[in-house]
Amino acid sequence: MDGEYVLICVAWPYANGPLHLGHVAGCYLPPDIQYRFERAKGNRVLMVSGSDEHGTPITVSAEQKGISPQEVVDEYHAINSKALLDLGCSWNPEIDSRGIEYGGALFNRTSDPKHKTMVQDNFLALEKAGLFERKTMEQYYELHDDGSGRFLPDRYVEGNCPACGEEGARGDQCDACGATYESVELKNPISKMNPDSKVEIRDTEHLFYRLDLFQDALTAHASERQSVWKSNVKAMTKQWLDMGLRPRAVTRDLSWGIPVPLDGDEWQGKCVYVWFEAVQGYSTCARIWSEDIAAANAHPDGAHAWKRWWSVSDEGTTPRHLYFLGKDNIPFHTVIWPALILGLNHAANGKSSADPIEMPGPGDFALEANVPAMEYLMLAGGQFSKSRKHAVWLPSFLERYDPDTLRYYLSINMPENHDTDFNWPDFVEKVNSELIAAYGNFVHRVLTLGARLPTEPGCSPFTPHENHDCVREHEQELERALGSITESLERHRYKEALRQVMNVAQYGNQILQRAAPWKHLKEPQDGHEESLATLAFCWKISRFLAITTQPFMPTSAQRLWDNLGLDGNVADIGWSEATNWSATLGWLTETPAPLFARLDLDEILSVEQGLVEEKPAEDDTVHGVKGGKKKKKGGKKVKEVEGIAYLDFESFMSVDLRTGTIDSVDDHPNADRLYVVKINDGTEEGRTICAGLKEYYKPDEMVGKAIVFVANLAPRSLRGITSEGMMLAADDGEGNVKLITIDGDISQGSQVR
Repeated sequence: MDGEYVLICVAWPYANGPLHLGHVAGCYLPPDIQYRFERAKGNRVLMVSGSDEHGTPITVSAEQKGISPQEVVDEYHAINSKALLDLGCSWNPEIDSRGIEYGGALFNRTSDPKHKTMVQDNFLALEKAGLFERKTMEQYYELHDDGSGRFLPDRYVEGNCPACGEEGARGDQCDACGATYESVELKNPISKMNPDSKVEIRDTEHLFYRLDLFQDALTAHASERQSVWKSNVKAMTKQWLDMGLRPRAVTRDLSWGIPVPLDGDEWQGKCVYVWFEAVQGYSTCARIWSEDIAAANAHPDGAHAWKRWWSVSDEGTTPRHLYFLGKDNIPFHTVIWPALILGLNHAANGKSSADPIEMPGPGDFALEANVPAMEYLMLAGGQFSKSRKHAVWLPSFLERYDPDTLRYYLSINMPENHDTDFNWPDFVEKVNSELIAAYGNFVHRVLTLGARLPTEPGCSPFTPHENHDCVREHEQELERALGSITESLERHRYKEALRQVMNVAQYGNQILQRAAPWKHLKEPQDGHEESLATLAFCWKISRFLAITTQPFMPTSAQRLWDNLGLDGNVADIGWSEATNWSATLGWLTETPAPLFARLDLDEILSVEQGLVEEKPAEDDTVHGVKGGKKKKKGGKKVKEVEGIAYLDFESFMSVDLRTGTIDSVDDHPNADRLYVVKINDGTEEGRTICAGLKEYYKPDEMVGKAIVFVANLAPRSLRGITSEGMMLAADDGEGNVKLITIDGDISQGSQVR
């Protein structure tokens, strides 16, 4: 049996609230696209994820609601798993339709007893290998009136940020400025749950994982991945490694979680830190799938089937591991989780902390092949946030709209290399003008025109007109397109791939318009054969589109497949079949159903606004658009100065400033005062910015400069050339304009803070 072993690992969502569109764009849609694509290519694919059900976000939600943590996770695991299925994600069935040896999928829970046992076993193995060290650390302690109390994890403490002074900063990170710190560094700390209770600093004992032992191995591994990782992954991993790895706590004072599996009173009331536990879900979930599903369905390896996707073979063949997540989780998947994998391999091979760390060999767990992490999807200029109720909730969205319209919009607008925005007008515009006017209209025209051709019962009306010489160039064009689409998907460039698919639909519209088959339906005219042959080939283009849109929009792809009169599930059709020109032409005698319904912007905005108004801001249920700017009470009044427009900190932080180097400067062909500037921003494709700097700089004076630019400015056409940002420059008002440049070397695409 052919096919590469591919493990798709999907970030585990916290089960403390409904998923929002930021989660979908960053973590949950890209892996489903990849899973469907890998299956279509014939690979053996196992996809694993589930609800992250431990940790302080869960307990905070429980205390706020006055219910148990178990009730919280049960509610939101059900809500979110259903929402992902409603979105068309491939979590069901759990066995690949091609057979158990091809893999499948499992969306599990970290509350699974088997996960608990496996994590505790791994904990003990690492402890035995001497990869933990014991430390005394300071932590806030909440005192109660009866003399009792409790240690406060970082999420249970709020105060003033030690970096920027912002009020209401979390115990581990400030949302306002992005700074991270130890909770005991907070100014004016209070207990989040009991603000009137006294808090003090006390000593507590914890175990720390010796990340420092893995510094050299991880640095070498990161160096090997330079040609594979995206710029954001390389930059953030380098930042962590350059700072030097230090031991990291693997236990914490918290009752909700997996108990520390050690004897002694000092470990009572402590659990395994969720960062250490949850990432292990990628391996425990694969093992649970093998034990509960593969073994029960006659996999030749039984309960050990998971090793096919996890272990380096005796011949040295490594399964391909792909991790999908948002950019805030990059270090956990390029530094911390690889360090745990290497540590588990180390322990399994009977080695200790005194032995050098080695890279995986036969029988060992494999490291990642790629981490195609996404940037942020923004809402109205601010980051989607579950905790701040600033979101469009996925369950609510799917109650009212076709899931494939969302999959299309998020794919074509995916935050692959920089933050992107979600807004309703753009959503409606892309659905109506691209999905319906270009793609949907094309296939509808093909099928309705075909219905007007004479035909024999049981035959396609296109059959008499196929395989004419005039379609050879069209065949070659689509073969080239399939190659480009495939390459883009293999490189995880999803919006590029989907744009190329949509270009094929547009190509079909163009050749159909030129052929004008409607003129030849009643009686032959000049060009009759060529025209109808082109129409018949447009049916084949429609089949091509059904196969290539399947990873992106599975529901509408199946509708199209059915409308073409083809049997079976399009998701089971091989990828190369898209250009099988000898495939039998199908036909559906019934009137084809439209692929999509047109959207009305005014109606949508009215509905969404109504949902906001009918729910109080503190309600975190699954309705509509939440958020917006809060007016702060109190505080020092800012003196207004004429000529200066003040903006709040949140608005300022929504501007994404990045570094780049000017590669080339050319005259704008249609504008006398503009340059067309090509910038290396750390991405493979770079970006183009139109800049009005002709009277201040010659081209050779700009080339090579390291500059600062706005990365999340909406692209706009300037005299026929799309400008993708804005370079920053200083202007003294007296004709002296200078670009803002960088002092010293720094990676392209670095964020300016």
